[in-house]
Amino acid sequence: MEQGFRIAGHVVLLDQRRIEPAEVVVRDGRIAAVEARRASEVPSVYLLPGFVDAHVHVESSLLPPPEFARLAVVHGTVATVSDPHEIANVLGVEGVRYMLRTGAMVPFIFWFGAPSCVPATHFETAGAELTAEDIRTLFEEGVPYLSEMMNFPGVLEGDPEVMAKLELAHSYGRPVDGHAPGLRGEQARRYAAAGISTDHECFTLEEALDKVEAGMWILIREGSAARNFDALHPLLRLHPERCMFCTDDLHPDRLVEGHINGLVRRAIALGYDFWDVLRAACLHPVLHYGLPLGRLRPGDPADFIVVEDLVNFRVLATYIRGECVAREGNTLIPHYPVERVNRFRKRIVREEELRVPAHGKTLRLIEAYDGQLVTGEIHCSAPVRDGAIVADPEQDILKLVVVNRYAEAPPAVAFIRGFGLRRGAIASSVAHDSHNVIAVGGSDRELCSALNAVMEAEGGLAVAEGEHVSVLPLSIAGLMSPEDGYTVAQRYTELDRAAKQCGSSLQAPFMTLSFMALLVIPALKLSDRGLFDGRAFRFVPLCVES
Repeated sequence: MEQGFRIAGHVVLLDQRRIEPAEVVVRDGRIAAVEARRASEVPSVYLLPGFVDAHVHVESSLLPPPEFARLAVVHGTVATVSDPHEIANVLGVEGVRYMLRTGAMVPFIFWFGAPSCVPATHFETAGAELTAEDIRTLFEEGVPYLSEMMNFPGVLEGDPEVMAKLELAHSYGRPVDGHAPGLRGEQARRYAAAGISTDHECFTLEEALDKVEAGMWILIREGSAARNFDALHPLLRLHPERCMFCTDDLHPDRLVEGHINGLVRRAIALGYDFWDVLRAACLHPVLHYGLPLGRLRPGDPADFIVVEDLVNFRVLATYIRGECVAREGNTLIPHYPVERVNRFRKRIVREEELRVPAHGKTLRLIEAYDGQLVTGEIHCSAPVRDGAIVADPEQDILKLVVVNRYAEAPPAVAFIRGFGLRRGAIASSVAHDSHNVIAVGGSDRELCSALNAVMEAEGGLAVAEGEHVSVLPLSIAGLMSPEDGYTVAQRYTELDRAAKQCGSSLQAPFMTLSFMALLVIPALKLSDRGLFDGRAFRFVPLCVES
């Protein structure tokens, strides 16, 4: 680390809402002084606090924390507020500790929370469970907040286990993150009244306004699967004091291209107030979560970025604790080998296990939407062949399969529209939130090929088309790769392209697939135990009438 240096430019002071030409003096990782200069004495660059992703699951980048950091700092990101519930669903408390341990290997601020909903529901099989006592243990070990409370029915109904976790967080003075898709009006007010302060699941402006009225912060999300910026950006004018930016889930190809800097650029291009946008991107997460980040004030940690201008926000350099971690589009954080941890029971999936006997004429279909985590429910005539309901790619009716990765159990099968595959199948062990193995495809043979490729790798992503199968192994908990992040991004891009060549028109087929088992997001989803209605919170049959 550099012991001391000076850097001059136009310093953006978010607290004071002003810009002043100055020379910043950095000594031993902190801001020693900010010395005023005349504009003619400083270069025409801008120094500002670094960007913060206010809610992201690092595991969804398919990278462990050190590799995520290597890619993120290039775009001026210096910190993330991160819910490690993906790996917690696989490995429990030890999974959270793995993220804390590996995140500490690099100069980056990972603000990991204590997962509140592991498993997300009791209608699926996860690899672990986090009790209130486990959460207490994590708080005692310094974990700074309670991650998203997804069991919003439990909050509204006063479920004892849910309330115990909330009361525990309040007793430790920890902020509580929310997750309440679709809640409005009185229900939104009751949810917020339980001491839940944020929500990143709003997909309409009206829903977000209800939650702002209830006193919540709204995290404007733009990830790989859920893209809500276009719907929610008016909040930057209506309620700028209640906004932050987040990605939630971001695959490595998107992380290579950009991060929170892209949302800042888009918001500025739409004409929103410069200060409101930057406070949402850099300051509000620091204030709300108590992040130990510097704000370019004397005595603060030297966490800041240098950008070329305040229109495109091209990042010239990123500094964390006074160390330059990225310069001119190149990461300066080295690749660190990390340990591989996992919980995976391999099995072979056979075609006969995917056969669905025809016991009804009207099929209940999941309808997937591009850029959304919510799904619909539609009914259609069941395509039947030889006494079995089959996929019909011509009508975009595909089979969706979930296979338990933790114990021997028969596959769960349902049908889905919206993926658009005309041939082939794709499979993944990233299947929120329990991370069983999920696949979608038009033929049982290709579905088995893709599923078995993931099984053989003990976690990964796969595309099967005819006899050809491509796999990206994810040997860390079936969620992340230990390889170089840029290499993983390239391999993911190749798989994504292969899925689209099979006919999918989705922007992110694998990311969308990963959410088709997330039961807490309505309407229909598939767990390893069957087709689930997230509105009624119960299993439903494949056919409307039997």
